[in-house]
Amino acid sequence: MSMTRRSFLMRVGQAGGYSAAFTTMQSLGLMPMKATSAEPIAAAAGSGKGVKVVVAGAGIGGLVSAYELRKLGYDVTLLEARERPGGRNFTGRKGTVVEFVDGEKQTCTWDDGNYQNLGPGRLPSVHGTMLGYCRELGVPLEVEINTSRSTFLQNDNANGGKPVVQRKAVNDTRGHVSELLAKSISSGALDKELTKEDRERMITFLKLYGPLDKNASYVGSDRAGYKQIAGAGPQVGVFDDPIDMHTLLDENFWGGVLYEETWDWQATMMQPVGGMDRIPYAFAKSLGKTVIYNAPVSEIKKRGKGVQVSYKQGSATKTIDADYLICAMPLSVLKTIPNGLSANYKTVVEGSTYAGSYKIAWQSRRFWEQDYNIYGGLSFMNPGPTTIVWYPSANLMAPNGILVTGYEDESNWGFNKLSTKEKFEKARTQMERIHPGHGKELTQPLFCGWKRVKWNEGSWIRSYGTGVVGYDVITEPDGPIYFAGDHTSHIVGWQEGAALSGKRAVQMISDRVKAARLAGATPAVQA
Repeated sequence: MSMTRRSFLMRVGQAGGYSAAFTTMQSLGLMPMKATSAEPIAAAAGSGKGVKVVVAGAGIGGLVSAYELRKLGYDVTLLEARERPGGRNFTGRKGTVVEFVDGEKQTCTWDDGNYQNLGPGRLPSVHGTMLGYCRELGVPLEVEINTSRSTFLQNDNANGGKPVVQRKAVNDTRGHVSELLAKSISSGALDKELTKEDRERMITFLKLYGPLDKNASYVGSDRAGYKQIAGAGPQVGVFDDPIDMHTLLDENFWGGVLYEETWDWQATMMQPVGGMDRIPYAFAKSLGKTVIYNAPVSEIKKRGKGVQVSYKQGSATKTIDADYLICAMPLSVLKTIPNGLSANYKTVVEGSTYAGSYKIAWQSRRFWEQDYNIYGGLSFMNPGPTTIVWYPSANLMAPNGILVTGYEDESNWGFNKLSTKEKFEKARTQMERIHPGHGKELTQPLFCGWKRVKWNEGSWIRSYGTGVVGYDVITEPDGPIYFAGDHTSHIVGWQEGAALSGKRAVQMISDRVKAARLAGATPAVQA
């Protein structure tokens, strides 16, 4: 029986879900498997001369916008509410202050050299725009260990609640499934779709993939681990007993195993050496006095064919008149100020909602390396409120390091109703389910809830108030006002989306300026 690509992919999807089908489509050449080089702005050098643009917000979207505008000769001013660049790209280290909108403040007291990315922590190798800027700006990168087979999967309703090493869960499952499929093939259950030669080749493959013994049975393997590790003299290696199939089929295990299969989560992941904020600081160094810090935007008005932007500096209010504005502020902040937007844009902004992800990080002896042989990656547990333990990829083998014991939405399991102190105690208790006895080693905790952080007020957009139509509205300009940020991309929550949105806004302004000049008008004439 012949099989089309479509029917084959449907079967793959039914058996393995979205990730399996997605990866198979990549293998068949139906979807790209590598990063594409970022396209340069299609505008001539110096084409922005005589045109003034204000960029509001020095997150990645705003930094990229200002950087690209400057290349083209625009007169650019970048306004940032904080004393630093980066927006949600925020790295905590000794002396860092995390300030919440209600006035609560925490000061980081970790040892010199230790840090934690309190915002984005990963750069996928398929995000070519961000990697391109790292090359261009000279930001050195290192591997971010996104997965490790030495980490744990734990669920209260499976395996008696005892954690399972990920390598055992993955490889014992492969073994059991391979055994079942090998027996099915041998019995002729798939004769209608496989020739005799195909069946023989498939069984040979399954014995290797499983791996299976000569009787096509799975009895454990070196991939899943040992009860006794091979050593010198008479000490031979003894395979660990396989986990039973019933336990492995528990769906709560597989969320933690398959997360790395998604296209932009696969190895190799990267991170800047010394912290993710090395990227925005590199942009800021290049931009120099273009950036004005401690300058929160207080009002936006359309004036004639352009725009007027007011901002605070201390107790003073200052204004800038410009031809265009690129608003790279989160919509959660934009909705709090007079913004002069047209009715449909105002509806989208005011109706937008944001997720409230958080991270809880601690300094500790590196017991995960010293006692468990875990170097990077994530362990998963269920139920919450905290469901992950994220091990650091930087400063491996150092005496101590920074461990994350929670990274999810604060609204889950009522976590947002707890005080900061109660959150720390709950996270410490949760971590004990995977690393019993080590909770007491966690010290100097730091909680960063993005929805609570001043000038963030959310981690990433959840809705646009009017759904898909809202996205279509906010990705187009409102007269002289353009929008940038990951919320104006289909790569929400990633710096790649923010960077691409900044480039897109600059391209649209450049196209408009060019068209106006060709028509013999001033750059801001065309609506």
